[in-house]
Amino acid sequence: MFQIKNVTLSHKKDLRTILDGFSLTLSDGDRAVLIGEEGNGKSTLMKWIYDPELVEDYIEYSGEKILGGEKLGYLPQELPEEDKEKTVCEYFMESDGFADSTPKETAKMAADFSVAPDFFYREQTMATLSGGERVKAQMMRVLLERPTILLLDEPSNDIDIETLELLERLILGWPHAVLFISHDETLIERTANRVIHLEQIRRKTLCRHTVANVPYRQYVEERLRSFDKQEQIAQNERREKKIRDEKIRKMEQSVNSKLSDLSGVYHDSIGRLLKKKMKNVKSMEKRFAREDEDMTEMPEQEEAIFFKLGDKSSEIPAGKWVLEYEGQTLFAADGSRVLSQAPVLKIRGSEKIAIVGRNGCGKTTLLGKIAEAMLSRNDIHAEYMPQNYEELLDLEATPVDYLDTTGDKEERTRIRTYLGSLKYTADEMDHPIRELSGGQKAKVLLLKLSMSGANVLILDEPTRNFSPLSGPVIRRMLKEFPGAIISVSHDRKYLSEVCDRILRLTPEGLTEDFLFHRNASYGIIKNTDKEG
Repeated sequence: MFQIKNVTLSHKKDLRTILDGFSLTLSDGDRAVLIGEEGNGKSTLMKWIYDPELVEDYIEYSGEKILGGEKLGYLPQELPEEDKEKTVCEYFMESDGFADSTPKETAKMAADFSVAPDFFYREQTMATLSGGERVKAQMMRVLLERPTILLLDEPSNDIDIETLELLERLILGWPHAVLFISHDETLIERTANRVIHLEQIRRKTLCRHTVANVPYRQYVEERLRSFDKQEQIAQNERREKKIRDEKIRKMEQSVNSKLSDLSGVYHDSIGRLLKKKMKNVKSMEKRFAREDEDMTEMPEQEEAIFFKLGDKSSEIPAGKWVLEYEGQTLFAADGSRVLSQAPVLKIRGSEKIAIVGRNGCGKTTLLGKIAEAMLSRNDIHAEYMPQNYEELLDLEATPVDYLDTTGDKEERTRIRTYLGSLKYTADEMDHPIRELSGGQKAKVLLLKLSMSGANVLILDEPTRNFSPLSGPVIRRMLKEFPGAIISVSHDRKYLSEVCDRILRLTPEGLTEDFLFHRNASYGIIKNTDKEG
């Protein structure tokens, strides 16, 4: 059993408290998911639990961690910079768990994670692996250390659907405790039996946390019902108060009016009665005021982001060919092997296309080549959102400076309004982008796409860094985008809710993927008979 007691975390820079008096006990069989909007401190809490030194540069903290006999295994959201230039072989050789493992054990793990048996001994650098391959390597190294408690920060990022299903089985079958962060709603719905929800309410001036010992979907539904009930009760009480206060006001007005009209012989006797009545009215006011202190509060919850992508100018005529791509053979980043033979892709009108395939098959490479071909065209306006945000973002700039292309005061005010709708605080708007969470960086890029007026979006894992609470908004925004979308994704809800066609990248090229029809784990995917 593992415990943390009375943990408080506050940012050193803006003194904002992101967690206050948080306690948690994890026991065998617990599969707890940590949820909350982007920038609410989920990864910071995960780092503190593993090793407080990981956050001491930017966080003031207090609280107690009771590890007992447990051994923590931690998967960070991003591969540490110092590991990126190591070869895969060096990365694993530094692990005592790998050194202690038998060839049979490593061979079984390679098979489970769908990598070649010699994967552990590659001379390829970690930085040149695909995003999914990096996550697999990190996960395998964590498991080889034989931990009892798993701390997984975005283990579902970038991994293919087959590995997502392996991850589901791993979490469900883990005999001890798992605490994980994920933006994959399907994974959360299928695995989590506890929910830890971190919130920032009142314009991020107040933090709140909830620990619920129920599955995620039940938590969301019960939370909404509870808020609806609380709001209804609060509104009824306020209506009754308004009616009651109006009656008292009229009673006071009537007594005062009669007192002012009194004269002559009746003044003393009637006046005493009226003053007694006024005293009773004032007494009622005080009693009701005390009761009002116990009125049901209106429910406070973190507001969902508000965002719209594209407008009427982004529409594409149904008959227009957006893309007729007949590519060349795709090679691995180090040029050592062929990934796919000359894939062909044709898109017409406002189709929403997703490319799927196993990790390392070349999806990101292909999408980059498509982007290179489309960004230079004059007959369409294409914009590209890479998997690695740092390819486009200026990490030292603030979000406002990065998005501002004119220097005009009105433009900067408009950008701040947009960022506010995406739940940035005034302080966060003026922080360097480097200090923002992955989800906040993704929001900056999406806002850039929206402001660009593009009618074709080329998106590599567009939903990967959005919380399960923001996910439905992002998917609806992309579904309603009036232009075309060419994307790579492993997000099963994105594939089912947004995409018109699913294409699988194989060594032979791109093929229509009909597995989604007969494999319930993928959801129901719409396939069309559109040409191309």
